[in-house]
Amino acid sequence: MKVLVVGSGGREHAICWSILKSPKVSKVFCAPGNAGIDSIVNIVNIRLDDLDGLLDFALNEEIDLTIVGPEQPLAIGIVDLFRRNKLLIFGPNQHSSQLESSKEFSKIFMKKNDIPTANFESFSDFDLAREHIKRSEYPLVVKADGLAAGKGVRVCYNFEEANEFLIFIMQDKIFSTSGDKVVIEDFLEGEEASFFVFTDGKSILPLDSSQDHKRLLDGDLGPNTGGMGAYSPAPIVDQETRENIMVDVVDPVFAAFKRDRIDYTGVLYIGLMIKDKKSKVVEFNCRFGDPETQPLLFRLNSDAFDLFYMTAKEELSKYKLEWKKKSSVTVVMAAKGYPGKYETGIPIKNLSEFQDKNVEIFHAGTRKVNGDININGGRVLGVTAEGDTLKDAISSAYRSVDKLDSTNLVYRKDIGKKGLIKIA
Repeated sequence: MKVLVVGSGGREHAICWSILKSPKVSKVFCAPGNAGIDSIVNIVNIRLDDLDGLLDFALNEEIDLTIVGPEQPLAIGIVDLFRRNKLLIFGPNQHSSQLESSKEFSKIFMKKNDIPTANFESFSDFDLAREHIKRSEYPLVVKADGLAAGKGVRVCYNFEEANEFLIFIMQDKIFSTSGDKVVIEDFLEGEEASFFVFTDGKSILPLDSSQDHKRLLDGDLGPNTGGMGAYSPAPIVDQETRENIMVDVVDPVFAAFKRDRIDYTGVLYIGLMIKDKKSKVVEFNCRFGDPETQPLLFRLNSDAFDLFYMTAKEELSKYKLEWKKKSSVTVVMAAKGYPGKYETGIPIKNLSEFQDKNVEIFHAGTRKVNGDININGGRVLGVTAEGDTLKDAISSAYRSVDKLDSTNLVYRKDIGKKGLIKIA
């Protein structure tokens, strides 16, 4: 089988790495890829938003399966285009992808179908939004309606913070047209976790739990990012909590898909806020999370290619999901200045010499220039390790981080520690 993976981040590196293990896969391409992906599969220089270019390549190469990693191609209709041309592709169509590409669409869907989430209001007029935050109770959450690479959300603890972020979104347009509308919602107390469900439109397959670390700094301080690390499984999702998630969230979501005729296939990310073993939905994403994909696929013991292929072929009920009885941790190393301004083009020393059979370094914002691997994005590397226990996995990951050149990189030093507290 020939596979095309669309994307250039750590998630796509992990997907390529995992499906290459399958004996059914003969060749893998990735567009546009990064320096790490380039070392294991064939890189194709086609932009994420060049849907016609991606289609032509898939047709000419007779690609058997296309796996879409990031949200942007889904939001602009790559799945619809490929299906019209009789190509097998993994991911939801453009209409379904509004669950991620529009916060308002997502919140209306949840409210209509009694799916537990925070109360909200949406605004396309700055003055009306400003009046709302004047009379609101704090803390509250302000979100850009459209896609913003995980940075369009801020928890605000007073009017000044909320007003500043509204100005950034709606007047300064730091997220371009994604900030034409905002969603303002109540703050939810609890602990966040990520829950992924594969579906082929007929059956569903929940994966094991994971937990992301969205804030830049230790102790969940600092600005929101695309994710500074993750681990799996997440002890907060114990058996009782998992059963509650299925009954209170997952089953109602997929029942609503049928009622509303939402033809959803692929993987649905459900971001949850958990308190006292009960969950409320923070957000939906219409693709694998990054960096949660890395520790999840690291623990997967069954064929990763089959998981994507059988979902796209509407044969998911035949897939036998198996996990390693281990924990896995990913520590993200980001460029200094991220999620604000940061410098690119800086070489990362000693990366090519790194070797550890129990650790994988999944590249995100990297580019190869004259033999050097350079910083080429905000989140640069995802150091991923496994261990018999979560504590072992954390230790292994940070031992590897210490061996790498972090002169121009920053990282959190507490990835996974929430899990250790839960275990204790």
